Amino acid sequence: MDSGLAALLGAAVGSATTLGAAIVNARAQARSQHAQWSRQHRREAYAGYLSALHDRDLAMDAVLEALRSDQPDLPDIDEKIGRFVTLAREVHRACEVVILEGPASLADVAERVADASGDLSQVMRRMAENAHAGNATGKAEDSALAAERERTLYQAVKDFRLAARSVIGTTD
Repeated sequence: MDSGLAALLGAAVGSATTLGAAIVNARAQARSQHAQWSRQHRREAYAGYLSALHDRDLAMDAVLEALRSDQPDLPDIDEKIGRFVTLAREVHRACEVVILEGPASLADVAERVADASGDLSQVMRRMAENAHAGNATGKAEDSALAAERERTLYQAVKDFRLAARSVIGTTD
């Protein structure tokens, strides 16, 4: 074989190898950047959901506190319930983003949060209806049930937080 042809063939093989390595590196970098982008979007969705839950839960606490009074201020309670309803809609919107960003396992945990929240809201609604009707007969039982359901909701939110950390790769 001619030395010029061997040099040309060596240069061609070297160039092909370099090009192949560049393509492999570019694909790996693109996958890495996409994974980082996806983690960031999920982190933002999960943080937005947790923030909306926090705000809504503070509003629910205010309603429940007002309902536990011996002489509930009904217009104040109605105003607080209105705020709660508005914030509950924000939680629903934020949950939709969580479901969209995935994964399905985290959507399942978010569904458990929604169920626990609905159970507590049901007690809150009954307490408000009884306050409007002037019926205090089940107040102690409803207050105890609300406290129990608050603990259940807190645990569901805690489970969501742990699942979200796992999905975005935060293990600390």
